[in-house]
Amino acid sequence: MHPNPAFRREPEARNVAFARARGFGTLCVNGPEAPLLAHVPFLLGEGEARFHLVRSNPVARALPARAVLAATGPDGYVSPDWYGLTDQVPTWNYVAVHLEGPVERLPQEAMRTELDALSDAFEGRLAKRPWRTTKMTPEVLDRMMRQIVPCRMAVEAIRGTWKLNQNKPEAARLGAAAEVEAAGLGTEPAALATLMRMAASATT
Repeated sequence: MHPNPAFRREPEARNVAFARARGFGTLCVNGPEAPLLAHVPFLLGEGEARFHLVRSNPVARALPARAVLAATGPDGYVSPDWYGLTDQVPTWNYVAVHLEGPVERLPQEAMRTELDALSDAFEGRLAKRPWRTTKMTPEVLDRMMRQIVPCRMAVEAIRGTWKLNQNKPEAARLGAAAEVEAAGLGTEPAALATLMRMAASATT
């Protein structure tokens, strides 16, 4: 998380809503030689996140373990020329929410329920009749489910960084937002620019 408190003022409810809506993140646990990472879709419930891992993933073999699950959002480069101020430096704006807590494997018998819940959640966002596991040949589904393991994180801490130039005067922040959207250097620059426009400057 960024150390500047200007970027960490969002209420927990907004961080939770962001992570829940994003539904995809990077899971990090300590490994024997270096951190281990896995990229997972997840469901964020009340005090817990649920997801699955490929059985052969080193992260799955490291469980149980404490972990961080990072959901990241829009990001983009900000040129110092865009503020209309002197003595500025380049930076990168972004949104990230970290979920922290212990992760354990659930019983393999829970895999079908967990898989159905995850697919239902994302299929429900689409403008079509939802896909469900019942469309699969049972033997094929069983074989595929044996290759993945259900997991649960008990979320003990939620920390968010919303780095949107809140440390700049409003005019500088709004000017930079327009340029971020026009330049398009980053991920979802239009969404990032919208968040920058909505942010309150810490200097006002």
